[in-house]
Amino acid sequence: MPPMPSRRPATLDARRRLAAALVAFPALWAAGAVQAQAAGRLRPTPAQTEGPFYPVQIPRDHDNDLLRNGDLRAAGGRPGWVEGTLRDVDGRPLAGAAVEIWQCDEAGHYHHPGDGGHADPGFQGFGRTLADSEGRWRFRTMAPVPYPGRTPHIHLKVRSGERELLTTQLYMAGAPGNARDFLWRNLSEADRAALTLAFEPAGNEEWRASFPVVVART
Repeated sequence: MPPMPSRRPATLDARRRLAAALVAFPALWAAGAVQAQAAGRLRPTPAQTEGPFYPVQIPRDHDNDLLRNGDLRAAGGRPGWVEGTLRDVDGRPLAGAAVEIWQCDEAGHYHHPGDGGHADPGFQGFGRTLADSEGRWRFRTMAPVPYPGRTPHIHLKVRSGERELLTTQLYMAGAPGNARDFLWRNLSEADRAALTLAFEPAGNEEWRASFPVVVART
């Protein structure tokens, strides 16, 4: 009877493959963990220019109700709410961080010397509020309107103490001027989706827009 063929080469090859796999496993596991962590992180809200009309001096009345300015009320505009959450890229709420918004009045004027002082005195035009323990914030304001060269938009800034974490602009979904606006038009498709909000009916002819804000650095 001819001798049985030796199995040692196959066994040796199997052991070598197992040893190589064990050597490679930590590196593969680490790479997978990094990828999983990256995949679980939130996408930062795109930044945009501050524009020329940020207040030269923060007004005395700068609470989260822009439809009142001291004892005066806004003369026009469609009232509603813009609200949202404020988190870092790991999903942690930024409690106590300041959220600011500013925008033009119903006639397209800002409270700013560069806009000629024509803004509605009853429209606050600028507001600031602090995110709560869950990162939530909200403002009472009017729906943004277009003015020459710009589609409807609201400016937004996030601060932590003296540090500025984000400056951006939010836009109204379906606004006819979006495609002609030079800032909106130059956004990527993903960035447009992040900054363009649905202004949903909220009863009594009002509206509500929700804006989840994610900052990349805290």
